[in-house]
Amino acid sequence: MSLTDTDPGSGPAARTDAGGSGPSGTGGGAPGRWAAPPRPVWEEEPTRAGLAGKGIALTAACFAILFPLWIVIVTSLSSRDTINKAGGLVVIPQDITFVAYQELLGGGQVQRAALVSLGVTLVGTLFSMTVSVLCAYGLVRTNSLGHRWILMTLLATLFFGAGLIPTYLLVQALGLTDTYLALILPSAVSVFNILVLRSFFMNISPELMDSARIDGAGDLRILWGIVMPLSRAVIAVIALFYAVGYWSAWFNASIYLTDQDMMPLQNVMIQLVQKQEPPTGLGQQIKTGQLSPLSVQMAVMVLALLPVAVASPFVQKHFRKGMLTGAVKG
Repeated sequence: MSLTDTDPGSGPAARTDAGGSGPSGTGGGAPGRWAAPPRPVWEEEPTRAGLAGKGIALTAACFAILFPLWIVIVTSLSSRDTINKAGGLVVIPQDITFVAYQELLGGGQVQRAALVSLGVTLVGTLFSMTVSVLCAYGLVRTNSLGHRWILMTLLATLFFGAGLIPTYLLVQALGLTDTYLALILPSAVSVFNILVLRSFFMNISPELMDSARIDGAGDLRILWGIVMPLSRAVIAVIALFYAVGYWSAWFNASIYLTDQDMMPLQNVMIQLVQKQEPPTGLGQQIKTGQLSPLSVQMAVMVLALLPVAVASPFVQKHFRKGMLTGAVKG
């Protein structure tokens, strides 16, 4: 008997199992068929009770998340009689109507506020991404002039802030009050996002950039043609973070804006839900009984949640690669 016959790790059966190409391997089955990733050797096989517990926990978590959203959507689509019959929030849909959405999007304060939020989100995200990408790419070059001092200054802002009053005085001194720039510039750059982008850029092979420089490419050409195409995952995630931040922001508008026509959608929702003040153009419909104040409140909430809910699934696939690779060096 030869050595290869007695070696348990070199026989045909062992090679089949290790490669995952046989029935007992992790990649067994027909070609192209999905197979679970190999389980680490230190991890035990899950028990039936464990799998059942995970299923129950995930089901409960999904129910806890989706059930309130279901109530908000159904109530926004319910008539005044249905809401009165239910005594408030509606769980079972009856007499579905889109009157609240037609009135909100038919002109007036809510439609104008939605356009303001959309414009601020698009312009602000583009500006923030431009500044963050350029800053992160500049910090990748560790031998550049003032690299260490700039990096230390950015890190210091994570622990120390000027405070609300100095920030307000600065915005006022720059003449940004009652302008849309006040909704963008004070929160345009996040140091955390810059550091995540920098860490991701540092994982890109330096040989690619060196070869491009040998061919005569400048820094902007390298950034646009090499770095950004290889960093689509982290760029998509950071762009989503900025977009959600701009869309959900309400504090800057509440302290920097006095004109109600310039208020974004989140401030109108606060005005409607907390202060119980109907938006301009809907007060008469609510007083005459054509609309229920509760259905209008729920409809504004749906409009505020809709863009984030639509955009998130398209970026979700980039979260794991973008954040983990960008946050951990190596």
